[in-house]
Amino acid sequence: MNSSPSSRSSVVVAELGPTNTGKTHRAIERMLEHGSGIMGLPLRLLAREVYDRVTARVGEGRVALMTGEEKRVPPRPDYWICTVEAMPTDKSVDFLAVDEIQLAAHRERGHVFTDRLLHARGRKETWFLGADTMRPMVQTLIPHASVKRATRLSQLRYAGHRSLKSLPPRSAVVAFSADRVYELAESLRRLRGGVAVVLGALSPRTRNAQVAMYQSGEVQYLVATDAIGMGLNLDLNHVAFAALSKFDGADQRELYPDELAQIAGRAGRHLNDGSFGTLNTLPELPPRVVSAIETHRFPAVRSLIWRNAALDFSSPEALLDSLARAPGHSAFIRVERADDFDALKDLSRVPTIQDLATGPAMVELLWQVCQIPDFRKGLFGQHVALLRETFLQLTAGDGKLDAVWLNKQVAPLDDVSGDIHTLMDRLAAIRIWTYISHRPGWLHEAEHWQERTRGIEDALGDALHERLVERFVQRAARRSTRRFVKATARPPSGSASPFAKLGQMLEEMPGAEGFAMTEEQFVQRVVDASHDAFQVDASGAISFEGEPLARLVRGTDRRSPLLALAEPEVWTGGARQRLERRLLALARDLVTEAMGGFPSESFSGAGRNAAARGLAYRLSEGLGVITQGEAHEQWRLLDEEARARLTEQGVCEGHRFVYVAEALSPHALERRCMLTSLFLQRTCPTGVPREPVLQLSELDRRDARAYGYEVLGSVVLRIDIVERLCEALRHPHGGRQVQALMQDLRLEGSIRARVLRELGGAIGNPPPRRRRRRRGGAAQVSGTSGAHPGSPRSGASERKGRRPREGAVRNATAFRDGPSES
Repeated sequence: MNSSPSSRSSVVVAELGPTNTGKTHRAIERMLEHGSGIMGLPLRLLAREVYDRVTARVGEGRVALMTGEEKRVPPRPDYWICTVEAMPTDKSVDFLAVDEIQLAAHRERGHVFTDRLLHARGRKETWFLGADTMRPMVQTLIPHASVKRATRLSQLRYAGHRSLKSLPPRSAVVAFSADRVYELAESLRRLRGGVAVVLGALSPRTRNAQVAMYQSGEVQYLVATDAIGMGLNLDLNHVAFAALSKFDGADQRELYPDELAQIAGRAGRHLNDGSFGTLNTLPELPPRVVSAIETHRFPAVRSLIWRNAALDFSSPEALLDSLARAPGHSAFIRVERADDFDALKDLSRVPTIQDLATGPAMVELLWQVCQIPDFRKGLFGQHVALLRETFLQLTAGDGKLDAVWLNKQVAPLDDVSGDIHTLMDRLAAIRIWTYISHRPGWLHEAEHWQERTRGIEDALGDALHERLVERFVQRAARRSTRRFVKATARPPSGSASPFAKLGQMLEEMPGAEGFAMTEEQFVQRVVDASHDAFQVDASGAISFEGEPLARLVRGTDRRSPLLALAEPEVWTGGARQRLERRLLALARDLVTEAMGGFPSESFSGAGRNAAARGLAYRLSEGLGVITQGEAHEQWRLLDEEARARLTEQGVCEGHRFVYVAEALSPHALERRCMLTSLFLQRTCPTGVPREPVLQLSELDRRDARAYGYEVLGSVVLRIDIVERLCEALRHPHGGRQVQALMQDLRLEGSIRARVLRELGGAIGNPPPRRRRRRRGGAAQVSGTSGAHPGSPRSGASERKGRRPREGAVRNATAFRDGPSES
């Protein structure tokens, strides 16, 4: 991420407009057209949603997820999906995007968004997404930016006020406190039978389970806080406000029209129109507010929240002074209140901390401790006390948190008993320790603590979802949470159900309360599982931890296999949707493995070299391997930059093929054969791809290249072997290598000669001409057509003939003279 505020090496685009304009979707598509990218999002719930969407496109092996409390980073990620605060500032990527930049005016978080607006840049392209109210600020601060106005895809209309009883299906009721959300959810449960609940304080695990329940149609109503306003994609037809004011951390105030519009705009997805209104316990919205929401016209943002980024760590007092420094631009307002600043101010007065924080390193550590978020939002003094103890731990002994002390803090939270409020309090508390566990250098055995805190958060999230379902979904609908276990645990006698063992496993594995694992818990295990937890056999059957789960089926081409869950009727709608999305990401990883990790998407899109786009597309179609004939014209037209970039991605120009080097590895060839057999809808031929040589009768000539083989005379050689032979034949001293390869392959006599002839032609040796006989005459001298040796006609014929390359002739001669020639 380029941190230079004045850097113009990056094209800067600002896509501004109301909700449901497709801004985030277009940014995702644009990012995937680049080889690498970072996307910063305002909520960790939204970050997880975008992460799921991107991994379903390109697989989990290429995508990292980074939020304050969750990090999923594969060995070599190309794309980073983050919360804005967690965006890695040390990464240099081609594309960078920041969503909801109007939050730069937020009194607490705004300074982070302002900093990204000023400093965050991709090497080639940068996108800022948000409300049209940010247009003047973007034009002022980034005058070279291309500002585009995005138009809403559907209409948004005011529907007046309604009672809870008269709300149409697919409605969301929005309140601004947890207690009010629960009260409304209870009322809707009595009226409509069931409701999903979404609050910002929920863990992603709980929120995903609740949203999946709503999205699949298991329940038709949703009760939420304004957490749904920040880009969460829900199939809503109507949004009803249960309140028009909120507590913003300092005061209870009326919502601004643009804030109402942000939430109301969740109604009507894609091309479906939506409506908004209030419950009949509230007055009608004023006509001017209705007009502003329907026409998407609001007063422009005139100032942004700012914080000095050049901090002085010489002492706590100097740090406070630098943080309190006034901005030097009229467009900025210094952040008035922030928890980290208030915590620093309180801790800097503690004598013990004053004695410790005496140098830049210690002051910077104190600042890092002050930035630990207060997820509990309780008494601020309690949070400051926790920060004080954490700092003292980090400055004592070896500079890491004591494991005994840490266990004392974490262990009481590992308890899934209690009601909804109790579980939410524990969830908020464990999020603090999950955040701390990801701080580099703070803990011994950091991975152990990350797993433990994540496990506790997951268990609490599962239990909370269970409590929410029990409380807000009537008994008739509630059976779905246990139906998975009951439907699979005891299959009919003699049944060959692939879930027979799975049901037994679920009965034996404890869930949140020590009973058999519920559907939600099992699905979450699958969703959170790493790539290695799945097994995929040659037929495309997918198992999870050794138990059958689904299978791949034929898609439109080899790169796009479809998915079929085993016994899909076993799963409830929400569970089925989440499983399919996770397994689709797995399928994309399998295709990427077959292509040797080649990122074909990064070569597509406007502005790319046309020849590189075409070659990348052909390589993608060929799962990383295409013939020289298919590649020749586009390879010739590549410029130096595109050729170098393809080479960096492992693309090689072979003698018969252009290929990705890793696409010819054993593992990639196995994936290739599995995908090819799925698409051709036939069993993988015997010996493919383990055997380097097959008889032509064992593999259809038309399918050979699709499986990774090349037909040479009466035998079929695997493509990696073909390229090795071609390289040896081309090398001036490769005769012995050719001979050794032929012996290993057990190619002898005329078969060996035929293979050599065909490979020699591929690298410049034409097959010898057949000698023709005159009718009724004797055989002619080789190279002539009846002319006497030495005649002008004979010389002309020799000059016209192609001379084989010297190295190739020497290699072929050495082979013919070898001891194994029969």
